[in-house]
Amino acid sequence: MADIVSLKRDNAEEAAPGGVLRLTLSNPPANLLSLEVMRDMQAELDRARDDSAVRVVVICASGKMFCAGHDLKQMTAHRADADGGKAYFEETFDTCSKLMLSIVRHPKPVIAQVDGVATAAGCQLVASCDLAIASDQATFGVNGINVGLFCTTPGVALVRGLKPKHAMEMLLTGEMVDAATAKDFGLVNRVVPREYLNQIVTKYAQTIASKPASTLKLGKEAFYRQSEMNLAAAYGYASRVMVDNLLAADAKEGISAFIEKRKPDWKAQE
Repeated sequence: MADIVSLKRDNAEEAAPGGVLRLTLSNPPANLLSLEVMRDMQAELDRARDDSAVRVVVICASGKMFCAGHDLKQMTAHRADADGGKAYFEETFDTCSKLMLSIVRHPKPVIAQVDGVATAAGCQLVASCDLAIASDQATFGVNGINVGLFCTTPGVALVRGLKPKHAMEMLLTGEMVDAATAKDFGLVNRVVPREYLNQIVTKYAQTIASKPASTLKLGKEAFYRQSEMNLAAAYGYASRVMVDNLLAADAKEGISAFIEKRKPDWKAQE
């Protein structure tokens, strides 16, 4: 591990009221997703999975860039390996794919807070999160094509969040898009002034964290699972989830509170 701190974890209870955990990429200037950083992030996400104090995870970055993707210098150094770097490349992309999938499969909502540049695997990271809120100074790209490397793995996340032609436009041209275009493409949810970014992300995170944890977990899992099914199967699966949800304690309490015009007391998230 390098001497610099590659990933900072703020304790959920100290980071913000309501159980919002911030994971900050902190290996400037580019906040690269080296193997070490990806392993650190994976470990923190695994830890947050079982931490009842954490209800929402925010991934952000320090410095002028959000994340410039994989460490190409680190990869190039391994071309001197006996196999030309093949084993190291495989380990890098297996680790990355596991990380991105774990964000999607994580039981807690994950929000990307993006300021500055997000390229290649950094853009993939944004696309993999459940929500993304960007500053008006943020820019996005999957520019591997410019160095002869098609961003195939970032494309997995992009094509599931953007319209296929928008995803292909980014992948084929390698050109950067501004925050407003990223919002039009569906890559980010909102674009806000840089000076209010942290405040607005915190508000979103706290609003989500205030919802019943068991329902958030059930709903997030169902959202992604049904999206991978055909229409009939999706409705059949979603209907079963709704029945299970209605039988759960949080739904019973929430509906009773609505009918009785009072604030719900979410027992299941304590």
